[in-house]
Amino acid sequence: MAWLLLVIAGLFEVGWAIGLKYTEGFSRPWPTTLTVAAMVISVALLGAAMRTLPVGTAYAVWTGIGAVGTVVLGMLLFQEPATVARLVCIGLIVAGIVGLKLTSA
Repeated sequence: MAWLLLVIAGLFEVGWAIGLKYTEGFSRPWPTTLTVAAMVISVALLGAAMRTLPVGTAYAVWTGIGAVGTVVLGMLLFQEPATVARLVCIGLIVAGIVGLKLTSA
């Protein structure tokens, strides 16, 4: 259950990271409200997952999901470059996340 909470927390992290773009410096009320809500949910779920998962593993996986998801959505939504080097780096982050999952108790 902790791993599921952690994955959901990571997805909410992606949501708030992308949401920051839409807040336009926190000047738009609805995107700001949704972004702040996603932040709170993300951190609350991370905290719940950390009740049973090691702190280092949980935090690294959470930030990894957030980083990969944000980069991929940046490419899809904002036409950020999808170069081979960037895709390889994303793959390395994913490999690290999988490695942490496989080596956790």
